[in-house]
Amino acid sequence: MNIPRGEYPRPQFVRDAWQNLNGEWSFEFDFGLSALERGRQNATGFDRKILVPFCPESDLSGVGYKDFFEGICYHRMLDIPAQWGGKRIILHFGGVDYECHCFIDGREAGVHYGGSVSFSFDVTAFVQAGKRHNLVLVVRDFLRKGVQPSGKQSYEFKSNGCSYTRTTGIWSTVWMEALDMLGLRGCRITPDLDDGAFHFEPAFYAECRGRRMRIRVLADGTEVGSAEVAGNTGVRATVKLSRIRPWFPKTPFLYDIEYTVIEASGKVVDTVAAYAGLRKIHIEGDRVFLNNKPIFLRFVLDQGFYRKGVWTAPTDEDLKQDILLSQAAGFNGARLHQKVFEERFHYWADKLGYLTWGETPSWGIMALDHGCNDYPASIVYESMLNLLHEWREIVERDYNHPSIIAWTPTNETHVGRNNLELFKRCITEIYDATKQLDPTRPCNECSGYVHVKTDFWTVHIYRKNVQELKAALEPADGSPVCTTFPVDNSNDFEMAAYKGQPYINDEFGGFLFLPPKLTGKFADNTWGYYGVEIKTEEQFHDIIAEQVKYMVDLKKCSGFCYTQLTDVEQEQNGVLTFDRLPKIPLDRLKDAFGYLGDRQDEDL
Repeated sequence: MNIPRGEYPRPQFVRDAWQNLNGEWSFEFDFGLSALERGRQNATGFDRKILVPFCPESDLSGVGYKDFFEGICYHRMLDIPAQWGGKRIILHFGGVDYECHCFIDGREAGVHYGGSVSFSFDVTAFVQAGKRHNLVLVVRDFLRKGVQPSGKQSYEFKSNGCSYTRTTGIWSTVWMEALDMLGLRGCRITPDLDDGAFHFEPAFYAECRGRRMRIRVLADGTEVGSAEVAGNTGVRATVKLSRIRPWFPKTPFLYDIEYTVIEASGKVVDTVAAYAGLRKIHIEGDRVFLNNKPIFLRFVLDQGFYRKGVWTAPTDEDLKQDILLSQAAGFNGARLHQKVFEERFHYWADKLGYLTWGETPSWGIMALDHGCNDYPASIVYESMLNLLHEWREIVERDYNHPSIIAWTPTNETHVGRNNLELFKRCITEIYDATKQLDPTRPCNECSGYVHVKTDFWTVHIYRKNVQELKAALEPADGSPVCTTFPVDNSNDFEMAAYKGQPYINDEFGGFLFLPPKLTGKFADNTWGYYGVEIKTEEQFHDIIAEQVKYMVDLKKCSGFCYTQLTDVEQEQNGVLTFDRLPKIPLDRLKDAFGYLGDRQDEDL
């Protein structure tokens, strides 16, 4: 049988010695959360079969169980190649929602909290080269407790509104690699366009004396810079480039990177292939600059859901095609909305010149719900701990991708009746942590609604016609920008004042259009903004085009984000159907979304 999603899962950091562990596993539900009490960590197999990496709620998993469950156990055999003797062996998980306990032959090899980001366990001490081992995962997922980031997963049995089918357990590629005991754990790459250089900050699995690290940077196979430095974690190396080729959406050039780790004796102990884009993103006043040139952001909201795979794309080609379809529709990027997209998606975005804002699935966190109203302190603190922990892992994992130009840690948070000070502290901490993790990118701390401390001023303005949109974006009271939820002056919310940041309509549109040829293929609770007023392809094109034209021509506006790229289950307001079929011809969509007016120089 072909391995599902068999491609290399981490193309930004590649080694030769690896195994893909996707395919048929055995499993059982753990409805009573009693797996550990019943000794299921010692299991040598379960009665039911599931196709990994697809979640049990998905059709592609072969299970398709849609109801709630808080526990599930997985099993498969691990075959360790004989040639991996003496190597460090790392077990990788692309995503397991939410709490994952990993056992090898009944011994706990690691625990991870966080449902949407990749993680790994060093299992060297638990396995032997040339041997077979029982791998068991005991997974728990407390969606409705309100303390874990869950994004758009529905709290009700049935998908409704803008909440969709849940994801529990394994939902992304599981794999294993072997490397030298002194090998690289990772390497942070910071592009420096102005000085024509890359800065490298390595991390190693173990420290030792006398180790060296050699870095080569190549352009089209020709070396354009190199450095050799002491191989110590956290010590930066700089490589000046003899050939400068910036990464732009229209010309997304990527440099190839070669890492070589050399022990004190001169023996090469690790080699890794990587890539990087020479890209700078910054803000001056109310404008966004890419590589020191102003750019207008023509974004689309991408939820990253698939009819048969839920959170998991059926194939790698599906990830690539989503980007190509978006570009063909006139967008130059996307908000990756309430979901952490897999590393293969970012790889294709890097290759294809597709700008993105990385986001966390912040919905489901009570600490950010209506200003923490009336929740026990323990709930607030636990949810904030979970969010900050997972957000750190997200930013660290995806830091090297040039296509990511901003971070959006939360979405549509707003002030409730009380606990204003706690709300402000939570949002400020999230912003400050983001900027400490990555000072090179802007942070949109709250997409839309109430801002506390932010590099962008984003609003979510859905209006049925351009007149109402104009009235919202250009307030009649003379305010420079729209404030989605004005804060009562008695709350003394001084930090929410507009401070001249780039002004972006971060969500708009969402128009429900059901092409006649697709009638009958929708859920019984289908919805979209403004009902079913749009009857024809021309009406759909025109209502979008007039709103886009207005925002592009509005000098104070730096970008927009249309809701949304595809329909998702009952939410039928995409420009594509859930099966990725354009609702009107792509060239007509591009005519609407690709309008530039006199911003031609901002089309990079």
